[in-house]
Amino acid sequence: MIAEVGHYALVLALALALIQATVPVVGAYVRDAALMTVARSAALAQLLFVLVSFGALTALYVTSDFSVVNVVENSHSLKPLLYKITGVWGNHEGSMLLWVSILALFGGLVAAFGANLPLSLRAHVLAVQAWIATAFYLFILITSNPFLRTLNPPLEGRDLNPVLQDIGLAVHPPMLYLGYVGFSISFSFAVAALIEGRIDAAWARWVRPWTLMAWICLTLGIAMGSYWAYYELGWGGWWFWDPVENASLMPWLSGTALLHSAVVMEKRNALKVWTILLAILTFSLSLLGTFLVRSGVLTSVHAFATDPTRGVFILLILCVFIGGSLALYAWRASALKQGGLFAPLSREGALVLNNLFLTTACATVFIGTLYPLALEVVSGDKISVGAPFFNLTFAPLFVPLMLAMPFGPLLAWKRGDIAGASQRLMAAAIAALIAMAVLWAWTSGGASLAPLAIGLAVFVIGGALSDLVERTQLFRAPFATAMRRAQGLPRATWGTVFAHAGVGVALIGIVCETTWNTEYIGALKPGGVATVGGYALRLDGLTQQQGPNFRAQIATFSVRNGNGDEIGVMTPSKRNFTARASSTTEAALLTRGFSQLYVSLGEVTADGGQSVRIYHKPLVLLIWFGPLLMAFGGLLSLSDRRLRVGAPKPAKQARGLQPAE
Repeated sequence: MIAEVGHYALVLALALALIQATVPVVGAYVRDAALMTVARSAALAQLLFVLVSFGALTALYVTSDFSVVNVVENSHSLKPLLYKITGVWGNHEGSMLLWVSILALFGGLVAAFGANLPLSLRAHVLAVQAWIATAFYLFILITSNPFLRTLNPPLEGRDLNPVLQDIGLAVHPPMLYLGYVGFSISFSFAVAALIEGRIDAAWARWVRPWTLMAWICLTLGIAMGSYWAYYELGWGGWWFWDPVENASLMPWLSGTALLHSAVVMEKRNALKVWTILLAILTFSLSLLGTFLVRSGVLTSVHAFATDPTRGVFILLILCVFIGGSLALYAWRASALKQGGLFAPLSREGALVLNNLFLTTACATVFIGTLYPLALEVVSGDKISVGAPFFNLTFAPLFVPLMLAMPFGPLLAWKRGDIAGASQRLMAAAIAALIAMAVLWAWTSGGASLAPLAIGLAVFVIGGALSDLVERTQLFRAPFATAMRRAQGLPRATWGTVFAHAGVGVALIGIVCETTWNTEYIGALKPGGVATVGGYALRLDGLTQQQGPNFRAQIATFSVRNGNGDEIGVMTPSKRNFTARASSTTEAALLTRGFSQLYVSLGEVTADGGQSVRIYHKPLVLLIWFGPLLMAFGGLLSLSDRRLRVGAPKPAKQARGLQPAE
């Protein structure tokens, strides 16, 4: 009965999406406020029914109802409750239901908190959201129904993919989808603006919070996915340039450019056409990521489906929404008035430069990811584009971007003083030079580019702090006065400082881990000792342990530092899941400050030894601490009250933009 309730609720959500997609548009065309208001109630009702459907599928997993095919394929009665719940979205059908649930959630949030929007704009935004939702409801109901029954229910399920049975999967996919799907709001605002032929600073102020929210979630989702792959897959890496990893990176790069472009549009009423295009492209790249994961064109640990029928359906969705929105853009963009002018050396100019490098980097990743697929379709030839290509093309684009990053906040709007900004960044530049000199002396004869990269990171962090010092007049005004200035700063200013500093922190972690990482790969017998990074790890023994739905072989390592003092015990394991007839490697991590020791197990050798991989990864945690700082900065900016009160409007425009009721 629960499955039928979930299925019926999904059908009702589709019906409400169809109403939401048509009635408000008609109302906007005939200027009928009652019809336009239907969008709000339909969006909230649609959200309710989708949540009922998602709750029904969750209940089926929690109760291990093996009369449902989806539960049979992805669950097991002995699986811990947490992994029963995460199994809901650990498969194609359930993850698509989560996808549309988040889409409906964002639509419901606009309906609930969009009272300050002009009524016609809100109607069009919610209608575009409903068009997207309708397409994906049809996709789920026609090709990916999670509530299908089986005629002969088995006594036990096949279990969830073992690598997905991890606490990281409780957070990573929902957070990633909040980012992916969250950009649909920016897309809907862009299409609505093109339909109405009206876009101004107020539009940018309205769209910024939604874009920022999606960007924060996508930043956290990518970071969590990277850390999950780092410790769960047992290979010791944190980024592989996997096509599906790239599929999440592309909308992040485009979304970052969109955020900065929206700031220019809000402050200077400029870059209107470019901002609209970025909003369309960012969500288009999110849809592309959905296609890559579910079309069967890729084989990846991240991929969900290999059914070509589903791939064709999603490809049609891509063509309709990407092609349709770009066609509308080509038709209407010329009618949008460009805003104010500005000098190249200004804050607007710095943000335009930011957009240039970010979109070029995004295009590089796009080409490197899709070119092999296109070549195989056209000629049948298979080529591999991996880390060497991306490192050689992506990194050079980010070096000038990071060099320019500290200058942006220190330049004035419309016309900036580059000499004055350089003078205010003198302390940051000196700190960067000192860091480079110290590292060059310490690593004499070693990597030559690493000190330069660390110096660049220090310059970025120092630049962010210099902006803070300049705004508070620290070291020039009395300390109490500087503290009062700091308390009075807008939260968006603090958010910029943390976000920019987070980029520098992440770069330090990346450089240190890739340059000074040390490893031991070999076989050890009980009592054997391996020395890595100044630490001695002794294999004390191997034991077997029975888990709820797996059997584990656990190795115990005692760890001593250079002085011979024991500092901890590490217990990596290999788990064998009988239901899936597969095994996973559970790495052991020992954290020392921001550095880590990393141990993963291989196979048992012919002479009874245990093959192991042991790494010492200096400052590796900074790789993920940086994105956390960036997301925290985003949250501070999101909490800025200026994003809630709306942009100021000229009097003659204020009369024409009536808020929604």
